[in-house]
Parts: sequence; C-alpha cells; structure tokens
Amino acid sequence: QVQLVESGGGLVQPGGSLRLSCVASGSIFSINLMGWFRQAPGKERELVARINDGSSTIYADSVKGRFTISRDNAKNTVYLQMNSLKPEDTAVYYCNYVAPGLGNYWGQGTQVTVSS
Repeated sequence: QVQLVESGGGLVQPGGSLRLSCVASGSIFSINLMGWFRQAPGKERELVARINDGSSTIYADSVKGRFTISRDNAKNTVYLQMNSLKPEDTAVYYCNYVAPGLGNYWGQGTQVTVSS
C-alpha cells in the first residue's frame, strides 16, 4: 500500500502562483510514475503533469509553459509549481502514484481556486 498526502492548495488571484506538494509513504518502489490530475465541477478527471523515476515529464497542453512538475526521490515527494494561474485552472488537484504492474494510488485531493 502507498499513502499520498497533498498540500499547498488554496485561493489565488488570476496570474498568481501556487506550489502543490505530495508526499508518498508505504511500499514505495524505485520504478514508478508520479503525477498530478485535476477535476473541475461537472468535468472528468484529467492529467495535468506526470514525471517518472528518471525525471522525464509530460504535460497537458493547457498547462505547458506555466506549470512545472518535479520530484525529490530522497523524500518521495512530487511537486507542482503553478504559475500564471487562470480561472480555468480551478479544480480539485489529485496526486497519483503508479508502480507499473503493482498498483495505482490516489491522494485525497486539494482544492485550487483561481478567482479575483
């Protein structure tokens, strides 16, 4: 089992920044994917960004150039730096951990609201 604890969400004005953190604990495997998904009201959950254990990254087109995902393997932590936030970024953000063939885990979610 893997437990994921997210932090860093909140209310921010358009154009502002937030940094999300997610700490993984439990049965951590060296080969894994960590990432962030989001779900806005009335919409399906969507991938925001993902990073593998070798620090290769992928991003949704809607956040490229504004968001940066990174990880600290020693701390089993993944970060999402979000800059130039827009109202359409408002959603619940979920941390995700995947150990291929072994498990797929989710955090409890953290609310990000972008509003003036």
